[in-house]
Amino acid sequence: MIIAPSILSADLYNLENDLKKIGNADWIHIDSMDGVFVNNLTFGSNIVHAIRPHTDQLLDCHLMVDRPEKYIDAYAEAGADIITIHYEATPHPHRVLQQIREKGIRAGISINPGTSVEAIKALLPFVDLVLVMTVNPGFGGQSFIPEMLDKVSLLSDLRRINSYSFYIQVDGGVTNETAVDCVEAGADCLVSGSYVFNQEDPQEAISHMQNL
Repeated sequence: MIIAPSILSADLYNLENDLKKIGNADWIHIDSMDGVFVNNLTFGSNIVHAIRPHTDQLLDCHLMVDRPEKYIDAYAEAGADIITIHYEATPHPHRVLQQIREKGIRAGISINPGTSVEAIKALLPFVDLVLVMTVNPGFGGQSFIPEMLDKVSLLSDLRRINSYSFYIQVDGGVTNETAVDCVEAGADCLVSGSYVFNQEDPQEAISHMQNL
């Protein structure tokens, strides 16, 4: 199981130290919010640029921004390994996914709780990752919405039936308990922020979920 701690829940004043605390994580999840698509404002591509020289971990950039096509070049130049956009954030998701892939970067599509898998079926052949939001995006520390696991199961079935190779990622309210349900539904990557960083030993929490 791939574990991607979200630095949205890290102590930004001591970010270098917090990154060391999650040194055994597979990926680092970077939530970028513009205050327009969601009601919060966080990191831009500058945080990717700052982190990139100091880790070999994959930088998984989740753009919760309106019109993400405006920011792809900046994230690519900063050193992103995966860029995930929201289906709801652009009228041309296929074009933006192509734009990401042309940069040699893996492309992901994310769906909010109110968006169905059916809405993105035509995009599945063109993505490297599908992110299922199990909270409404914008803030960390929210409660997991268990009904979203039906989407994970459906995506797992579609992947198997069509021989697709995308990762299924779950983001929102992931703890050691909800992680089990995500794995059983077919997820291969879990984003966990508040739960991991609030543990006395974040690396132990990560290891536990990696072995699910």
